[in-house]
Amino acid sequence: MDRITITNLEVFAYHGVLKEENALGQKFLVSAELGTDITAAAKTDDIEKSINYASVCKSIDLFLKENTYHLIETTTERLAMHLLKTYDRIETIKVEIKKPWAPILMTLDTVSVIAERGWHKAYLGIGSNLGDKEANLREAIRLLNEDDDCRVERISTFLITEPVGGVEQDDFLNGALLVKTLKSPAELLILIGEIEKTLKRERIIHWGPRTIDLDILFYDDEVIQTKDLTIPHPELANRAFVLEPLAEIAPWVKHPIYGETVLQLRSKLKSI
Repeated sequence: MDRITITNLEVFAYHGVLKEENALGQKFLVSAELGTDITAAAKTDDIEKSINYASVCKSIDLFLKENTYHLIETTTERLAMHLLKTYDRIETIKVEIKKPWAPILMTLDTVSVIAERGWHKAYLGIGSNLGDKEANLREAIRLLNEDDDCRVERISTFLITEPVGGVEQDDFLNGALLVKTLKSPAELLILIGEIEKTLKRERIIHWGPRTIDLDILFYDDEVIQTKDLTIPHPELANRAFVLEPLAEIAPWVKHPIYGETVLQLRSKLKSI
């Protein structure tokens, strides 16, 4: 990935544990590495296809002046997340904030904190078989987009599928989503649970009917197995109602354990 680098931008702001730091302020030095793709900008010579570093510098200055935090760790984290959300072309970011005059009654050059953050790609399965099924799916997507840390990038066609698990119930309307997110997998799982609760999902019968069902299928190339979360989804390769819509929006995404693309997994399942 290409990078645009800002080094030691001087900002006078009011951050620190001591009351004097919050009241009198001090100088901070801010550096940022902005991960982006400069190909289009380089070919067209058009600033609109890149990240305007002058604008980023002004945003850094304004953010640090308008907010006050006790810890430089908090300041660095919040600034990194603010820039990621403000500039669509920033995919990853490394922010370092240096504090040249740290009040420790000893001689030093600077104290600094570095935070590296970035957008992640999460593929979700989505389904409903109670009430207005499409309205339920659309509302879940709206709630995902409403969260500051998520952006729904792609939505598959919604497909009518038969239920699995042996419980007699109505057909499902299923789809798949690509979500760019700043959340960790655990944080994304919590958000999904909150959305299901908002849409009144009830977990009464295993494999039973539900107003909404949201599952994390992939999260980047990560393999995760905890008490509450398994990624990739353990049943992904066995479910046509997942692979069909997923193949529409992510045909070449590889399963990090099986090493096969979504299209290959779908073809293999169809041949059984």
